Amino acid sequence: MKLLSNIKTLTLATSVAMVGQYAMAEGVDELEPATVEYVYNVDMLDPLQPIDASPLRDFVAKNPPPWKIGYASSYAGNSWRADIMEDLQGDIIPEWQKLGLLDEVLITESNLNDTTQIQQIRQLADQGVDAIIICCSNPTALTQSIKYAYDKGIPVFSFVGYQTSDLVVNSSPNFQVAGFAVGKAMADELGGKGKVLVVEGVPGTSTSDSQDTGIKAGLTTGTDIEIVDTIAGMWTDQVAQGELQKWLATHPGHIDAIVGQSSMEMGLLRAVKQSGRDIRVSIGGELGALCTWRKNPDIAVSAVQTWPPRDEFQVMWEVMMRTLQGQGPKVRSILRGPVSLSYEDVAAHLPEDCDENAQSWYRVGTEKWGGNLDQFFVRPADPRTFNK
Repeated sequence: MKLLSNIKTLTLATSVAMVGQYAMAEGVDELEPATVEYVYNVDMLDPLQPIDASPLRDFVAKNPPPWKIGYASSYAGNSWRADIMEDLQGDIIPEWQKLGLLDEVLITESNLNDTTQIQQIRQLADQGVDAIIICCSNPTALTQSIKYAYDKGIPVFSFVGYQTSDLVVNSSPNFQVAGFAVGKAMADELGGKGKVLVVEGVPGTSTSDSQDTGIKAGLTTGTDIEIVDTIAGMWTDQVAQGELQKWLATHPGHIDAIVGQSSMEMGLLRAVKQSGRDIRVSIGGELGALCTWRKNPDIAVSAVQTWPPRDEFQVMWEVMMRTLQGQGPKVRSILRGPVSLSYEDVAAHLPEDCDENAQSWYRVGTEKWGGNLDQFFVRPADPRTFNK
């Protein structure tokens, strides 16, 4: 997908109205000042988000390429995960195999079971992979299995959510900043007053909890916003639709808006339509939801793309490859911010006859989404030109 020229990355001034100290931990102090100001502001960081120097700064891969990679995913049951798998199998694997840098990718999936994912990480390590990518996992439950891999010379990389282990490199948006942008956008849309239901993703995961904190902080910038309840949609349209239908059936009183984490907005829109009630719904990056907005301009003012799946995985993949090549990540968490879409952006991108049931996601583009990745490495270089 072509990145629209007028899409803008949210800046601190437009997404976070605050002042505070910036996190100048070792490694962070080597980053570009604008990056530090935007996504390493301690007032908008999850307090458990690790931002100190990377343990892999001087890492040397135990084997030369082509490398064998493990991908220990925690879930496969939504459009976000499906987009990643399509990109991994259809684009990433063929490209990096052609470059001579990749042997194969071993894939596991734990269906949100921490014990299963722990076992799968250990199994991948025992199978001799050279690196492991994990996704969207419990921030503390995997610590011992991560150490098990590290002790075998296998680095672990966590994307879209952080691990508190001091042996991991994390790569993701700052989800409190992203959630704040979503919540504030709805508060502005409502004119600072109204009753709002919040739909969180998977409670207990760092990604969901950080977004939930940010969304509620953003909503409270409206002086007369009441958060009436919080329900969980499990980052899945079908689950979110069912949970919202049950909630609406048992809460006939008036509410003005529903704010959910992206990957559920299609389900939320369907539940509201089925209810026949006039309720605004926040919109993120799902193409089906953006298409609904394209055909119904009055249902929203803006959308916030929090985590484009293909771009997220591409950035994590590049972080991993750079590390295996000895480029040396500076910090434990490589952070970035969300992207805002206007109706004009969506109308220019999607045709009038777009599919409201489309399962894929709006792709920002890795250069726009990941920004300047060179700044995060001690010895930066184009990972695709690595000389074996």
